[in-house]
Amino acid sequence: MRLSRAALPTVPAAARPRFQPGELRTGIVHLGLGAFHRAHQALYTEDAGDPAYGVCGVTMRSMAAAELLSAQDLLYSVLERDGEHASIRVCGMLTEAVGPEAGTARIADPGVRVVTMTVTEPGYRHDPATGRLRAADPDVAADLAGGPPRTPVGRLVAGLRARRAAGSGPLAVVCCDNLAGGGRLLSGLVTEFCELARDDELLSWIHDGNAAFPSAMVDRIVPAPADADRAAAARLLGVADRAALTTEPFRQWVIEDRFPGGRPPWERAGAMITGDVEPYETMKLRLLNGVHSVLAYLGALAGLGTTAEATTRPELAEAGRRYLEFDAAPTLAPPPGVDLDAYRERLLARLANPALRHPIAQVAADGSHKLPQRLLPVIRDRLARGAEPRWAALGVAAWMRYVSAGRADDGTPITVTDPLAARLSMPEADPREVADRLLGLTEVFGEDLGRDATLRALVTDLLTRLTRDGALATARDP
Repeated sequence: MRLSRAALPTVPAAARPRFQPGELRTGIVHLGLGAFHRAHQALYTEDAGDPAYGVCGVTMRSMAAAELLSAQDLLYSVLERDGEHASIRVCGMLTEAVGPEAGTARIADPGVRVVTMTVTEPGYRHDPATGRLRAADPDVAADLAGGPPRTPVGRLVAGLRARRAAGSGPLAVVCCDNLAGGGRLLSGLVTEFCELARDDELLSWIHDGNAAFPSAMVDRIVPAPADADRAAAARLLGVADRAALTTEPFRQWVIEDRFPGGRPPWERAGAMITGDVEPYETMKLRLLNGVHSVLAYLGALAGLGTTAEATTRPELAEAGRRYLEFDAAPTLAPPPGVDLDAYRERLLARLANPALRHPIAQVAADGSHKLPQRLLPVIRDRLARGAEPRWAALGVAAWMRYVSAGRADDGTPITVTDPLAARLSMPEADPREVADRLLGLTEVFGEDLGRDATLRALVTDLLTRLTRDGALATARDP
């Protein structure tokens, strides 16, 4: 039997959804109906316990996820695994799963008070070094010209226009992607879009307090779902779930308290509501996301498949630990009550969780957008203090080797997923040429880092050694 409302009585009672069919009303529109949202924000919202905040999930591209979930009455399971321990629950917070056009219309619904977004870093179509909208992007240009929206920001603006026209009241738009100052960034992109589109009426409506853009820090490792996860879920549930997800027990959500139209009581579910997200956001991006990237690029070059495998290699585990201790940690002012040493140890244990099987390719994707959020701020800070950020530079050099060569150290081809992939590929170039060309990408490194002599020397040396000796040998003695 397949998971559905009819099948719920056969599911263990402790694993059933918190709400009965028909209890929920749509109060949240979520853009980007992927695994992370369903294993993170949707669970927090269900645990908050307010039936006025059911979630309308909106796909951004393919309708596959919406069709898969609709075939199961919008139910799916989340399997938490830590080593041999596993627990499972069925989430029932989705009230709809729709495509982009219908999602735009839902934003105008007066019952909706919150829009959340997980569209990945490149989805915002911005320059990661400056935070500005890439107006020359063909899809952004088409949106600005008034065609059917193609981009997440274009679709959001269309929804806000519809909401203003309907007089549906204020709402908050929460960026839940790994972006520094995500609320400010999204607010700036929407403002810039309206200015370029000459939509003064919408800008005035927003500035009059009808739309707020709170920042948020989200943290949970959610690998891309695999057949093994679906099989494990079926064993625990007693029914088949083709939309099953696997994640870790750890979860964290820190949210800026700016919600003019109201919000779910997420604090009941353990979320932290605060006036200042930045210290938590900076800590997570530079520590967890930063070391994740260092391990992913070195691990990919070493021919490894998951981040857990990378942590089992002493050379890579030690490189990650030294990045955290010597480069990232000195740049941080930890939030009140946070012990950085304990935080580092816990996150290394999380990355080593063998039950997650987090594909390195997933972590390594879109590096041209991830590095400016994760490693480059660490490098800037350390350089400004007169320090040599060798371990962060090793992560950057490993990224350069990964994207330029397109193959692992043993010659196995690597599929590079990145918005700039065509410009990054240069398999026949020598390390100095690769370093020169990639450091010259101002949309990644800005106007400053590409010209910094210390960083240029570090990256060129490390890239030369990665090319000659391989990832494991270079990580052992960088």
